[in-house]
Amino acid sequence: MKSNVGTVDKVIRIILGAGLISLVFVGPQTPWGWVGVIPLATGLINFCPLYSILGMNTCSADSCEAKE
Repeated sequence: MKSNVGTVDKVIRIILGAGLISLVFVGPQTPWGWVGVIPLATGLINFCPLYSILGMNTCSADSCEAKE
């Protein structure tokens, strides 16, 4: 898997994912919060399957080469 998630995108995904997962435990306590696992996982592994399908890449050339 080639990295296709950049640094800013990664930070946003991790924060969004953690925020959604927290909804399971606090706030409305809805199971829909588990949807946050998807952005959290894609942020942690630096790979988004949807970006791959769409041919997108938010990773800069320097940071992608360092991770491979």
